[in-house]
Amino acid sequence: MGDSLNSSQSNSTPKDLLSITDVQAETTSQKRALSYANTIYLLFHQVMDKQQPADRVVGEYFRINKKHGSKDRRVIRESLFAMFRWWGWLSKLSEAQSSQAWFSMLTATATIESHAWHDIIQAWGEFSGLDLSKSGSGSKSSSSDGSGPDAPSTAFPCVSSKCEWMNAQFSPLKFDTDELVPEWFWQVCPIEDAAQRLAMVQSLSSRPPIWSRAQNIDTDTAIEQLNRVDVPAKSSDYFSDTINLGHKSINLNGLPLYKEGKLEIQDLGSQVIGHICAPKESDLWWDTCSGAGGKSLQLRSLMLKQNVQSTGSIIASDIRRKPLEELAKRAKRAGFKGISVSPWKSDELPVPHAHFDGVLVDAPCSCTGTWRRNPDMRWIDAVEAVQDKPELQLDILRRCSQAVKRGGTLVYATCSLSPLENEEVVNAFLAEQSEFTIESSTHPFTGNETEMLTVFPFEADTDGMFVARMRRS
Repeated sequence: MGDSLNSSQSNSTPKDLLSITDVQAETTSQKRALSYANTIYLLFHQVMDKQQPADRVVGEYFRINKKHGSKDRRVIRESLFAMFRWWGWLSKLSEAQSSQAWFSMLTATATIESHAWHDIIQAWGEFSGLDLSKSGSGSKSSSSDGSGPDAPSTAFPCVSSKCEWMNAQFSPLKFDTDELVPEWFWQVCPIEDAAQRLAMVQSLSSRPPIWSRAQNIDTDTAIEQLNRVDVPAKSSDYFSDTINLGHKSINLNGLPLYKEGKLEIQDLGSQVIGHICAPKESDLWWDTCSGAGGKSLQLRSLMLKQNVQSTGSIIASDIRRKPLEELAKRAKRAGFKGISVSPWKSDELPVPHAHFDGVLVDAPCSCTGTWRRNPDMRWIDAVEAVQDKPELQLDILRRCSQAVKRGGTLVYATCSLSPLENEEVVNAFLAEQSEFTIESSTHPFTGNETEMLTVFPFEADTDGMFVARMRRS
């Protein structure tokens, strides 16, 4: 791997990076490990100091630095995102402000995640001075060049065992599982039950699987075709069209099913929302904040599953044009008719009033439910990311409700785990809109009947979601 700094980055190199570059690397593995460490350091600080999303920072970095091979990209990307997953602990090590501390953080991260690049981890450990013989990890099932299988290691079966290792390795520092999310999270997403609290931390500290949906094809047939090209696809116990694609990165554009529009990537938690909407085959629905249209496509797919000659349709709206253009491409790829777009141009509704059988308000939110996929956001955001949203969410819900016809359905959803953005917004809306009433729904993962349905990540290995279904009298 090469040195990885472009000119714009090197001009803004943090001063304490000099202490890292002063480290003497002797072996080939040490030189590669040092180069990786420099690159990860720069990317990490670009995310944290400039408050930029990590996926965007990494994507731009690899776009500029095309000389990296697939292994380089994997080591850099997975190490960086893993550091955000464990930053609640690593931040205590960072206070030392030294190159040794940075290598300690890299070594600890790779160890508790059981990464496969053992030669690099060993070199980081040598730079840090850590005694990895106490780690109890480092399964040798993967080759030393990092090309082995992605099967999760059993060295640390849970977040509690990782916490025990951190406490043993870095005594007299004290580490607690609650620290893996910012303290303000527990204030706005209160979980009193200790077991559920630990389960929440466990899920937020693990990588989620890739969930997808089969459309215009039988699910078993789709799974068979995916397995044939070495994609570890499995069905779900919850929805008949859901497919679990495992944890390994997939080149979607290399999959015929995806290119033919027969496979859509959508988290299982997100799929819950479409099933709560439960559109009928002839319904007219409005997806008010559609983004690139994952839920619009799901609604149309649910209609077509009832009747391939479905006369139903969906209008998708968003304030951004590019996501709507992406939706149009995805609908064309799937061969879906009955999906059209109507962008928001002002505060006025872009659709007729009292016109729709169903209106879905997937409101802008803090996205705390997606922290598994975006671990950097838990440290970039502050509590205001949650507290600033409810007023806007209520305003959007209030305005969009005008499009629901008499007897029609209104669904409010977020990917937040905070009652401030969820239950409290719905209750405030119902308090002022007497013609709408809440309807109960069955939680697909627990089987419980509830009027306010929260999907916690630990219930079915998903993102976190909230959804409530209302009806206009």
